[in-house]
Amino acid sequence: MSPRRRRATVLAAATVLSAAAAPVASAAAPAATATSVAASPARTTASELPDGLYGTADPKYDGVWRQSMALLALDGAEAVPARKAVDWLTGQQCADGSFTAYRAEPGKKCDPDETPADVNATALAVQALAAVGGRSDAVREGLEWLDSIQNKDGGWGFGPHADSDANSTSLVIGALQAAGRNPAKTTAEGGGSPYDALLSFQLTCGSKGIEDAPGAQGAFAYQPDKKGRLAPNNDATAAAVLAALGEGALPEPPAEDAENTPVTPLKCASGADQESGKGVPGGRKAAAGAGAAHLAATLKKNGGHFTSVAPGSSDEQPDYANTADAVVALAAGGHRDAAASSLSWLADNLGKWDKARNDPAAISSLMLASRATGGDPAELGGTDLLSRLNHTGPKPAKMPEDDASEKKDSGATIPIWAFVLIGLAVGAGFGILLSGRRKRQQP
Repeated sequence: MSPRRRRATVLAAATVLSAAAAPVASAAAPAATATSVAASPARTTASELPDGLYGTADPKYDGVWRQSMALLALDGAEAVPARKAVDWLTGQQCADGSFTAYRAEPGKKCDPDETPADVNATALAVQALAAVGGRSDAVREGLEWLDSIQNKDGGWGFGPHADSDANSTSLVIGALQAAGRNPAKTTAEGGGSPYDALLSFQLTCGSKGIEDAPGAQGAFAYQPDKKGRLAPNNDATAAAVLAALGEGALPEPPAEDAENTPVTPLKCASGADQESGKGVPGGRKAAAGAGAAHLAATLKKNGGHFTSVAPGSSDEQPDYANTADAVVALAAGGHRDAAASSLSWLADNLGKWDKARNDPAAISSLMLASRATGGDPAELGGTDLLSRLNHTGPKPAKMPEDDASEKKDSGATIPIWAFVLIGLAVGAGFGILLSGRRKRQQP
């Protein structure tokens, strides 16, 4: 039997079910779904971790960030987060629309001296709430607050009135994109757009500081120093490449048959033909490509990963988190080979990253990297990342396999209950027919 005919048969059975069970259905109406609930902020005290929060470490500095990462990773894996997990994040929002790093007592008014507004936390929370759906008011209020503090250059810093930086500006671009707004048209009064600010942080051939960083053309700096000089920064470059493409944390995965787009390094001329440093010819997409080439070259040089030096140490160590971010940025630009190479390194070295065991932000970053390359967001290198994430917080209201089971019942096979109901309906019909015949045969 063809799939279309199987679906038609099941539909007929469902129609019989609706007719036969109508009186029962009215007495047992289904409960509201997990994606259509109203916000009810979770209450907490400083002495205990709040219910609904992912992770067991002190959330003072990263509560909103890691919760947002977890919700984004769950959505990317096609799991529906628990209502209390979404409620907790929504409950962290201040009355003005901003989010802080963490509010121990959401019932109290936000105090900018004790818990200052955090642009990065706000931007990522907006992305997460836009992704899971059902919290349009929180998303709108978050964007309105971000609009109200946009710098004249078009960018954002880590807090209100802070100088613009590449990371914060990139995160806000992602928030605008997630909410369906065009970042290019989000401008401060009389000022530039977010893309104007973002591209000002890129090291091009005539940029101040490029002479001190040979081979760094295409990279992005976090922000200029006091003399206006730029220094390449891997974290900023990964964030800026993704934002320059107009993407947030959940770029669309590539099609299975998508071709690889080779990276093309930015080449600088010499002498009188050298560029003036006003940007990469071709606009933001070309700027993203130049940044991606720098990412790919740096990753390849280090064997597929970034390195960093921890505070108080002189030894370089693998930088897993920024490597995962770079994988997302490279994949979003179509650079599949470069992205796959670093994702493979992450898979091979997963057991060496302590945070990948029980830190929700770290686990989520790996899930997002796997998804961006077209892989299974729930696992990497044979490790069940979704299960790890679930062990750090509330169990999702719906898992990906739940959808698969429903699809199987609705199309691939005819459920047993359908045959039972059809049999009952047919039996009832015969009973009525025989009863009518007996009545007509009576004298």
